[in-house]
Amino acid sequence: MQAITIPVPGDADALVLDELPTPDPAPGQVRIAVAAAGVNRADVLQRQGHYAPPHGESPIPGLEVSGTIDAVGEGVTQWLVGDEVCALLAGGGYAAQVVVPAGQVLPVPSGVSVVDAAALPEVAATVWSNLVLVGGLTAGETLLVHGGSSGIGTMAIQVARALGVRVAVTAGSPDKLEACRALGADILVNYREQDFVDVVRDATLGRGVDVILDNMGAKYLPRNVEALATGGRLVIIGMQGGAKGELDIATLLRKRAAVHATSLRARPAEEKASIVASVREHVWPMIASGRVRPIVNSTHQLADAAAAHRELEASGHVGKILLQP
Repeated sequence: MQAITIPVPGDADALVLDELPTPDPAPGQVRIAVAAAGVNRADVLQRQGHYAPPHGESPIPGLEVSGTIDAVGEGVTQWLVGDEVCALLAGGGYAAQVVVPAGQVLPVPSGVSVVDAAALPEVAATVWSNLVLVGGLTAGETLLVHGGSSGIGTMAIQVARALGVRVAVTAGSPDKLEACRALGADILVNYREQDFVDVVRDATLGRGVDVILDNMGAKYLPRNVEALATGGRLVIIGMQGGAKGELDIATLLRKRAAVHATSLRARPAEEKASIVASVREHVWPMIASGRVRPIVNSTHQLADAAAAHRELEASGHVGKILLQP
């Protein structure tokens, strides 16, 4: 099968189209003939040599795919050859075929094409697990999403709105903020020109926000704590702004607030299966009803994976970038 390998970490040209053996599903796994794969920031970090796959997982990049099941392993009863699905992976997505634990597989949602479904698993699992399962976000609260026009951001806006939550976002251009508004964001912050702490304080009459979904890490840590309401929850899922920051514990105590830091890729298969089951129960009906949809910015051929990475790193996109074998 064709797949992308990374013989030597580096820039986008480090991604090499190669011919590899087709994997066979182990017991409890299915094999998917890939229709499309999602491109994520984690893939860029892996390409650069900063984010190795978990022990025992495929070194091929790619954390989510869609396609058709073409083989099932021993003991798999919930999926059949021919089923159109999408799946959350620990690696292996940039390939013509991939094997994955059956518990990390989802049906292609009603009303979504099999290609566009590749834009869903990673962002849906990340958003649902962090906003609701960790952050406890509920109707009537206010959410701040950093990077509102990203794949995760566009999903977070839609899911939060479907839950009855008021949404604030940061983004770096008027066009990106308008895209966020169209998806349901109420409070728009151009981080190049405005301080998000001031904007959300004004918009909430000084109260602050209940939950923050943060992809920046250290750079935003002090201001994120400032922006929280009493009882607020800061959920950190990235380190685009650095790994080490200063935390004002006095402010955190005064606000009775919490800081959570989570990742998805390295979790045990059982935990991922639990998250995927919750996503299927709660998010898939939102998609079927039209309240949530995949936002696809562009699609590239697998052989042009380098171009897809350059597009992602240029940060001009809104939503997801996909690869097709």
